[in-house]
Amino acid sequence: MAKSVVYTRTGDRGRTSLIGGTRVPKNDVRLEAYGTVDELNSFIGMIRSYDIDEQSKNQLIEIQNRLFEVGAYLATDTNVADLRDKMQYDDSVIETLEEAMDKMEEALPPLKYFVLPGGDPCVSYCHISRTICRRAERRILEMGETMDVNTWVVRYINRLSDYLFVLSRHLSKHFNTNEIPWVPEL
Repeated sequence: MAKSVVYTRTGDRGRTSLIGGTRVPKNDVRLEAYGTVDELNSFIGMIRSYDIDEQSKNQLIEIQNRLFEVGAYLATDTNVADLRDKMQYDDSVIETLEEAMDKMEEALPPLKYFVLPGGDPCVSYCHISRTICRRAERRILEMGETMDVNTWVVRYINRLSDYLFVLSRHLSKHFNTNEIPWVPEL
């Protein structure tokens, strides 16, 4: 069996290839978009490494798989339409996130104030993931200013950030951590 080579040396001059072969600078808006999605996926994996309920773990695994698909979509050259067109999800994926949020919120006290991120390492990773998700959304919207981006991708990432916030509250309860409200003193 031949050894897999991780390094190719083709990016040593600051350029890389999109799926489809087009070479672009490593700071191209597309790389910023899918790189941020990859970063988000890694932090979601960190949440999953904690002792959380099975339902949340399974939802996070589904989300991580979906994020790999979103990343592949964003990494595919817009000239390779047949590859980009394969990602046509229906709204049931977004509805699944909404249903999960609704179920978690049923067991939570009403939110009257913003909450300060933190209280437990796992909860903190939810908040970090939420903010990375918002950055990914901004990078994807920036990408959409110069090329076509499936609106489903933007909607999914937007809803995912909401899900991560609700998950932070759910896990605060799971770990018996007090949520500290932010009460403005302005």
